[in-house]
Amino acid sequence: MADPNQDHFPSALPSPMIISPKPKLSLGLNNCHTGERQKLYGHTNPNVGIFDEQVLSLVFRRLNWDPQTVCSAACTSRRMRAVAGRILFFELCLSRAPRLVSSLLITPNGSQPGGVAGSSPHVPGGWRALAKLLLFCCGCEPSRFFESLDKTPGHFAPVSRFSKTSGKSFLVRRCWGDVLFISDPCEHANTAGEEEDLGVYRGVFRGFMRSRTRACLIGKNIQLEAHSRCPYCGARVWSMTAAGLVPKSASRRLGTHEDSLEYFVCVNGHLHGSCWLARLSSSDADDDDDDDNNREEDGAADETVAW
Repeated sequence: MADPNQDHFPSALPSPMIISPKPKLSLGLNNCHTGERQKLYGHTNPNVGIFDEQVLSLVFRRLNWDPQTVCSAACTSRRMRAVAGRILFFELCLSRAPRLVSSLLITPNGSQPGGVAGSSPHVPGGWRALAKLLLFCCGCEPSRFFESLDKTPGHFAPVSRFSKTSGKSFLVRRCWGDVLFISDPCEHANTAGEEEDLGVYRGVFRGFMRSRTRACLIGKNIQLEAHSRCPYCGARVWSMTAAGLVPKSASRRLGTHEDSLEYFVCVNGHLHGSCWLARLSSSDADDDDDDDNNREEDGAADETVAW
């Protein structure tokens, strides 16, 4: 797993990009965005110059919210990191996965919570952690329920599909009322030459503090792992394998044996796990496509995230 204490996603710095200034562009401190962003940023901006949130939003929007550039900017100073955590990573998530972000912000009564004045809406663990989860495969290291010969480093994932329908396969029957978005496994070739490749997947719960999954973990008095942390927010984690909350449908969804997978859930509702994936023949792949076509899917629940 990636080091949760690092301040940015581990990746090479992007090539420098220069934007020609527009001489007629003038943004005052009392100006605010229109539409939805006016609700979020309708306040007097205490930051000036390069730290002006509206200027930064315009600059990074021009860069199409490139994640490496946002991460590099967040590492320049504490003040910039605060602005990034409050505004930039929120906008990054919104640009890459608008439907998923909208779903995470919807409360049980159907309302959408607003943020504190001068900030974006809140999600557990923060927007930086969610942005990292959407775009970064955390890799894998051996654990007590999952044996792996070597530690697999994390990396940016160019494309990831998050599905609420797939997430239901990772919930035991009594927790089916929970909403979990899960990614397709990121495949890593087995360097040992075995027939199975390593699969690494990740996900996020909606409203984890009120979820049945969390209630089951607390009700069964499951202890938090002593030597594992969430690679996205740094919080402590529960092992779902140790809790006995890994359903058989999870292994069927991944195409692996029941004892060949493990996943963790942190106190903020971030999920990460690993499994051994059997290499499929062309006929197996065709069968899987047919199964996916016959499966009832919620179109608004799935979202492909790319950068």
